Amino acid sequence: MNAPVLVDAHHHLWDLAHRPQPWLDDPDVATIRRTFTPEDLRATAAHPIAGRRLHGTVVVQCVAEVAETEDLLALTEREPLIQAVVGWADLTSPEIGEVLDQLLAGPGGGHLRSLRHLVQGETDPNWLQRPDVERGLRAARDRGLRYDVLVRAHQLDQAIRLAERFPDLPQVLDHAGKPDIARQDIADWERRMRQLATHPQVVCKVSGLITEADHSRWTTADIRPVWDVLASGFGPQRLMFGSDWPVANLAGGWNRWAVTVDELLTGWSESDIDALLAGTATAFYGLAPVAGEGDTTARTS
Repeated sequence: MNAPVLVDAHHHLWDLAHRPQPWLDDPDVATIRRTFTPEDLRATAAHPIAGRRLHGTVVVQCVAEVAETEDLLALTEREPLIQAVVGWADLTSPEIGEVLDQLLAGPGGGHLRSLRHLVQGETDPNWLQRPDVERGLRAARDRGLRYDVLVRAHQLDQAIRLAERFPDLPQVLDHAGKPDIARQDIADWERRMRQLATHPQVVCKVSGLITEADHSRWTTADIRPVWDVLASGFGPQRLMFGSDWPVANLAGGWNRWAVTVDELLTGWSESDIDALLAGTATAFYGLAPVAGEGDTTARTS
């Protein structure tokens, strides 16, 4: 990195007037049932982490619709804050290659860096090992794409098998595999995470942790045991910061998470801080190198 900056490697955006988000019908997420724009993120993300302010982001799909991915890719052409898109395409489709080619060739297609599927909602304990899914993953790999793995703690064996079967597919585990922080029950999660971390092509997002804790009562002390496992298992060079905004608003929001990360980084070296806050995401997602100061103001004025 040429300047100390901050990359948010995991956030979402949605415009409910343009594209419905059916998952927001759940009463538990009623407080975020509204439109969220890049301007909202820019206004919200005020707290620096280790002195770094938000420079760029990776926006991540929410619904299983190619049209949403097309929307996000088109948005990158007019919103310089967004540097990469994690999209969705049906990995089980025989036409997956053609769909990916169309996305890559379409508006903003050069910003498509990774695919994601909400495996956390699949009941098949071997979904990631289905032959049609693996065919889709090979199609993504052959086009230079990465894969964002979204599983819950009890599904981490699927992520481990994926890493074993696809050593040449760069993979990132979203939300650290969703450990059960609220109940402080992380022993099985830790065992699986340390096994997953033995695969060098796998990195991990330090994101989504506060929504796995008690939304109204969590403290930094609740997060620290998970943080320590990630730091020792993957090491800073294979970890990346993500806010999971605006979902994070359910448990305190972007700035409270930023304050917490700032505290948890106490005692880290400058190079390790650089890796977690920008370097790992930049390398994994192939983001543009930083030139100049790490502040979005100059880039979007």
